Amino acid sequence: MKPAPFVHHAPRTVDEATSVLADVGHDGKVLAGGQSLVPMLNMRLATPAHLVDLDRVAGLDGVEVTADHVRVGALVRHADLERHEQAYAALPLLRQALRHVAHPVIRNRGTTVGSIAHADAAGEMPSVLALCDGVVEVASATGAREIPWHDFFLGPLETSLAPEELAVAVRFGRLPAGTGTAFVERARRHGDYALAGVGAAVTVADGTVTRARLTFVSVTDVPTVLDVTGPFAGREQSSVDWSGAAELVAAAVTPEGDIHATAEYRRMLAVELSRIALAEAAARSAAPGSGRGAA
Repeated sequence: MKPAPFVHHAPRTVDEATSVLADVGHDGKVLAGGQSLVPMLNMRLATPAHLVDLDRVAGLDGVEVTADHVRVGALVRHADLERHEQAYAALPLLRQALRHVAHPVIRNRGTTVGSIAHADAAGEMPSVLALCDGVVEVASATGAREIPWHDFFLGPLETSLAPEELAVAVRFGRLPAGTGTAFVERARRHGDYALAGVGAAVTVADGTVTRARLTFVSVTDVPTVLDVTGPFAGREQSSVDWSGAAELVAAAVTPEGDIHATAEYRRMLAVELSRIALAEAAARSAAPGSGRGAA
């Protein structure tokens, strides 16, 4: 199918883009990489009267690594962030998750900020933003604001972004020293949406576990962080049996069933993948440059 007719806007600055969004309001959609929006346009699941194309907007294609965060501009492609060595050194979880995002061809066009703004619970990067206590930077014709991840995601494909606002960047918070991370998924075919996926971050100090957290893909309606530190706090990392998190995970998630998997199967996957991800993350926490490993 072909998209319904729309007016194409090609601003060259953030101010021009937000000015257009202020004028068109709910009739406008923002196009960055088009990973999700273009298929929706072609199937006429979305029929905006105005499309604000960011491709020519200057200053949105940078990755900045600081002592506190990794900042990703709205035009940074998944593939560019995946290959960014400084970002990987600072936050290995980014590359660990990005390798599960669709196929390389799609990652060459899709943007990380666009994926987060789309707010699909089956997407990897919204859950990574949650696990890293991330922030969305927003601009509009009337000013700028920052939205913490827990206030950004309101429901399936729903965010607190107003129609006249533009997500110009996200900041992924760097994890504490001694934190190892892992991201695991199961899908029917490589590149498909995951039947279930889990990201894990385990922090170890002096050989003992001090924090263990999980996030999920295709299991919860919105990105969620589950703290499972309790049963493992103070225990020697090398002796922990992470299957002990099963009860906590099973009680915390309420996945939905569909034609691809039943709700109970997704719950079982979430439990098993949590055990695997926690074990991998814990093992990496002990390595120099913790968090790194087979990304």
